[in-house]
Amino acid sequence: MKITLKLFATLGDLLPAESRENATVVEVPDDATPNQVIDMFKVPRPMAHLVLINGGYVAPERREQPVLAENDVLAIWPPVAGG
Repeated sequence: MKITLKLFATLGDLLPAESRENATVVEVPDDATPNQVIDMFKVPRPMAHLVLINGGYVAPERREQPVLAENDVLAIWPPVAGG
C-alpha cells in the first residue's frame, strides 16, 4: 500500500532526495506498523518522539500495531528543545 511519510526538523535528511516539503509517498506492506516504517527509513526510534497518523497522535505502545491504511499520512518529529 502507499502512504505519505513526513519527517520534520533534523529527520528530514533521512527522506529520499526527490522528496518535497518534508514528504514523500512510499510503498509499505499492507500490515506495516509505524515502527516498521520508522525502521525502513533508518529513523532512530528515540528520535521518533512525536508520531501522528492523519493528524492523530500514536502513543509509543501503539506503534507496533498495524494501524496504517492506504493513503494515510505518517508524520514524525524528533524531540526538540527550547520553547
